[in-house]
Amino acid sequence: MLKVGLTGGIGAGKSEVSRLLVEHGAVLIDADRIAREVVAPGTPGLAAVVEAFGPEILAGDGSLDRPRLGSIVFADPEKLAVLNSIVHPLVGERSRELESAASADAVVLHDVPLLTENGLAPLYDLVVVVDASPETQLDRLVRLRGTTEEDARARMAAQAGREQRREIADIVIDNDVPLDALEKRVAEVWAELTRRAAARSAGAE
Repeated sequence: MLKVGLTGGIGAGKSEVSRLLVEHGAVLIDADRIAREVVAPGTPGLAAVVEAFGPEILAGDGSLDRPRLGSIVFADPEKLAVLNSIVHPLVGERSRELESAASADAVVLHDVPLLTENGLAPLYDLVVVVDASPETQLDRLVRLRGTTEEDARARMAAQAGREQRREIADIVIDNDVPLDALEKRVAEVWAELTRRAAARSAGAE
């Protein structure tokens, strides 16, 4: 099994690369999706969050009111740390369950937006960074997602810088390119990942 950490700045096109790698056969473990699952209604995770922050962080249907919780924790580092102490262990546990279900020669792709910021690179056999220029990121956020330019710039500034991500990368995928060029590059990366996975499975690495 080859454990791959996939990351990239907001608007860099990480989701598209993830989708293409899954089409090739990667087993995807999406940290954001799992983070939502572990605090779904009826879960111990949601109960723990309510205990920590009060019932006012629930929406009318009993689900987590994410914007309200976000407004609380992102303005207070200590409260954010409390939330992370609840959610991160649950995400880690679920991720390990999904990973253990994969075959011995699988390429397991961990989609982790804040991999660089949280110093998680050592957890993976190698790190793939999807890279795009700040101009491309800004254009995608404003034009494709409808984000205001001010909000887009603030979100980009809150993340690790481009060079910080490239420093931890074993493989960089340039996404300042048309889709057909991206598809070709992802196919090349997939060939490299499957080669490494096979080598590990055979005990050669």
